[in-house]
Amino acid sequence: MAKKKYFHESELAELAKAFRAKSGRTKEEAALELGVGRPSVQLAEGTPGQSLAKLRIRIIEKYSPYKVIGPVYLLERK
Repeated sequence: MAKKKYFHESELAELAKAFRAKSGRTKEEAALELGVGRPSVQLAEGTPGQSLAKLRIRIIEKYSPYKVIGPVYLLERK
């Protein structure tokens, strides 16, 4: 069984951009399809520090074969 890869919330921006670009959609086209403004897509893909996780997840799920499940937090003994 393949080991699962976990992503930090800030990594979702890069994934969203990569999957949207791979699908051949421009930011404008993605914005229209998702019912948001182009600046929202730009911020979701270009500013990982900004809290836009819901939009990033929508982009990833729309333009990739993946479903995003999370957030996942692990507790480690001190």
